[in-house]
Amino acid sequence: MVFDFLRRAQAPNAAQTAAPEAKASATGRLVAQMSGGRVAWSPRDTASLTKQAFAGNPVGFRAVKLIAEAAAALPLVLQDADMRYAEHPVLKLIAGPNPAQGRADFFEALYGQMLLSGDGYVEAVSGEQGVPFELHVLRSDRMRVVPGADGWPVAYEYSVGGRKHRFNVTGPVSQVCHIKNFHPQDDHYGLSPLQAAAQAVDVHNSASRWTKGLLDNAARPSGAIVWKGAEGQGQLSPEQFDRLTHEMESMHQGARNAGRPMLLEGGLDWKPMGFSPSDMEFLKTKEAAAREIATAFGVPPMLLGIPGEATFANYAEAQRAFYRQTVLPLASKVSASVGRWLSSFVGEELQLKPDMDQVPALASERDAQWNRVAAAEFLTHAEKRQLLGLPALPEGDAGE
Repeated sequence: MVFDFLRRAQAPNAAQTAAPEAKASATGRLVAQMSGGRVAWSPRDTASLTKQAFAGNPVGFRAVKLIAEAAAALPLVLQDADMRYAEHPVLKLIAGPNPAQGRADFFEALYGQMLLSGDGYVEAVSGEQGVPFELHVLRSDRMRVVPGADGWPVAYEYSVGGRKHRFNVTGPVSQVCHIKNFHPQDDHYGLSPLQAAAQAVDVHNSASRWTKGLLDNAARPSGAIVWKGAEGQGQLSPEQFDRLTHEMESMHQGARNAGRPMLLEGGLDWKPMGFSPSDMEFLKTKEAAAREIATAFGVPPMLLGIPGEATFANYAEAQRAFYRQTVLPLASKVSASVGRWLSSFVGEELQLKPDMDQVPALASERDAQWNRVAAAEFLTHAEKRQLLGLPALPEGDAGE
């Protein structure tokens, strides 16, 4: 399972023990001086963001699930410069990464970690050489990057319940694949969409709590009890005040007391208060916050059932925009990184990418592209295949 590495010592293979090439960025030493060669702690609290924006917010939860499930469901193809593989050890590994997960479950967990924290980590359980035996997605909030003297990671440290395991990066083949989103102010960690949506999440959650509080008070606006004592009589005594407060809380607050008549003794008068403008606008504020959360994740509000202005003419158009602008860029980036990482194990130049021809939401676009390329008589057969993302045919099979 995922935590098997906590009970075993990983034996580095021959490629890992080989001396790395003497190449380094000119600015790497500056990055290393900033961190002092110590662990570069993440500037964000992933656990709190996940609790508030994913586990505690329906819009954030649905946005993450929608993206992760859609991207994980995309068919993947493996090819090199000469051919597209129907069978390959890498394809077999991707189809069953570990005994507990299939391809869709594995990639859904990986995409979910990237959306929630900005970083995705995959561990390879390998033997002496060749394709790894298993792949496991590691939790981003438990991983720490340890930079070296040149600014590049020399190790990844994974912590669980006070126990730590260190993945040393000692050669061109690393046991951990780190995929991160772009972060303009962090050299080692990615930026999560949750950070960009943090303020909108707070507004949305606060509006939900306000609504809950309103319902608890019988969905009525508040009012005031005015004391009109007899002439010469001042304010209520402490005993009278405590008794009145207790009766109001026990007899006239909460949904179970809705509609119960209020009996006021002499000198007391009830003055109801109407909703303030801010009270009347809370629903619009909540909807605006929901749209901001959806925007941060790149999900059209229409797909999340958020009311408001219709940016897209219909649901199908919103689906195409969702796949074209959000799902495919994420899936292409992650699959390319995983494919390049696995290529270092097998010693082949492999390319792993989504098969866009099998995405139903993009069927009309792909049909138009195929027809347009096929009708271009000035292109050779090889050029047409290249434009469509297909590998070149073997020599002697021009297909014309």
